[in-house]
Amino acid sequence: MDDYAGLVAVVTGGASGIGAATADLLADRGARVAVLDRDLSTAEPRHLGVECDVTDRASVDAAVGRVVAELGGLDVCINNAGIGAQGDVAANDDDEWHRVLDVNVVGIARVTAAALPHLRRSRAAAVVATSSVVARVGLPQRALYGASKGAVLALTLAMAADHVAEGIRVNCVAPGTADTPWVGRLLDAADDPAAAAAQLRARQPMGRLVTAAEVASAIAYLGSPLSGSTTGTVLTVDGGLSALRLPPRS
Repeated sequence: MDDYAGLVAVVTGGASGIGAATADLLADRGARVAVLDRDLSTAEPRHLGVECDVTDRASVDAAVGRVVAELGGLDVCINNAGIGAQGDVAANDDDEWHRVLDVNVVGIARVTAAALPHLRRSRAAAVVATSSVVARVGLPQRALYGASKGAVLALTLAMAADHVAEGIRVNCVAPGTADTPWVGRLLDAADDPAAAAAQLRARQPMGRLVTAAEVASAIAYLGSPLSGSTTGTVLTVDGGLSALRLPPRS
């Protein structure tokens, strides 16, 4: 499939997890891909690796400028960079609230703002953000994380409305619990990692975690020119977590 042929795509947080799977898939489908990340040590060498801190506007502007200069433009902006947080509403201090929101929400605004002048010149402009099922489903000990991902969903819809007349489509994915390095670190820190992993799998109706490749496929669908009439959409990839109510497993 070559639906991304001739297009340039940027993937933030593209050196690992969902971002890495997305960068690889877009390249396989014909895109020239730039990976923006603070740590490029695990980035695929076939992509243009650009060091970038999404909490620093100068860093973002410089990174986007380099992508455009070296790859000749920018058509698809994948806002995937994000960090996690645990605990109820009282568990994190003000500094942590500001840190998580700065990365997960304002970071998307910075990257998209830097990309906009180039997206406006594209024949197939698309922006895709990574939200989460916790934006719409209350899960325990995810107050700060859920608030940030709810803001990503709201920001996606607002940007879709603002830029639809310019031919720029804006959508987001809402993954369930995914098998990513971040989730792996949470499990490693648990008192009983095996039991914690079993608990995560059990709350998924499909009985397993979502894979990074499955989320990448959803992102690729939303970013593709083949989805030219899809904007302002939240595509859920959660193994049925948010929509299905099944009896307990025997």
